Amino acid sequence: MSTQSVVTSIRVIEAISELQPVGLSELARHLSLSKATVLRVLTTLEELGWVAQGAPPTSTWATTFHAYAVVARSGIGTNLRDVALGPMNHLQLDTTETVHLCVPDGESLIVIERLDTPHVLRAFLALGTRIPLNASGTGLAFLAASSDSFVEEYLEGPLEQRTARTHTDQENLWAELRQIRTRGYSINEGGLSDGITSLGAAIVDPLGAPVGSVSISGPSNRIVPEKYEEFGAAVAETAKVIGSQLTAHNR
Repeated sequence: MSTQSVVTSIRVIEAISELQPVGLSELARHLSLSKATVLRVLTTLEELGWVAQGAPPTSTWATTFHAYAVVARSGIGTNLRDVALGPMNHLQLDTTETVHLCVPDGESLIVIERLDTPHVLRAFLALGTRIPLNASGTGLAFLAASSDSFVEEYLEGPLEQRTARTHTDQENLWAELRQIRTRGYSINEGGLSDGITSLGAAIVDPLGAPVGSVSISGPSNRIVPEKYEEFGAAVAETAKVIGSQLTAHNR
């Protein structure tokens, strides 16, 4: 198999994981590849057990549990998730809101764990969801905990706008990050989804570098400004506890 074939196969798997369930035509358009090329890759990946095709009439494609098992066996992200679950559970019980755990992937965050609220009206991000750093409570917290050089490099690229309240102005975003650094947690009012407020805090490693973020999210008419200080302190303490346990686990 040529190097280009390997690259194409990995791109196909990544695209399916993001778009699934997804049809052949949509997948080919997303990757700017011919349907014949994508179908050839899909056939090989299906033979190897990485993807599977749904039944007609949709015949869409999705990744399989084999793909998850390979990642799980490698231990990637499992250490952080394992040590985070206990503190996340306490945070969820204390606030009764949805709690998300995210880790970086390039210039985005990926949701790797979620603890749901018992409320009918709730915030919801599926596991594996990719989140822009500038648009989410977890992302803003992660940026604030990052070095200035990382932030400056991130700002050189286009800033995705999810809602009318997403931070897309560089000067305003820098001002927001400075407030987060002083306060210890982020406040994101409708920046990712209209009507949803989230408060996030970065999880840092022993060297002080961010390795992920944790947040609480819920409807803005329930997570009101009067609760920001209480909930913000709780999420910041949760991130601190996770970081300390991660340090101890790695010794």
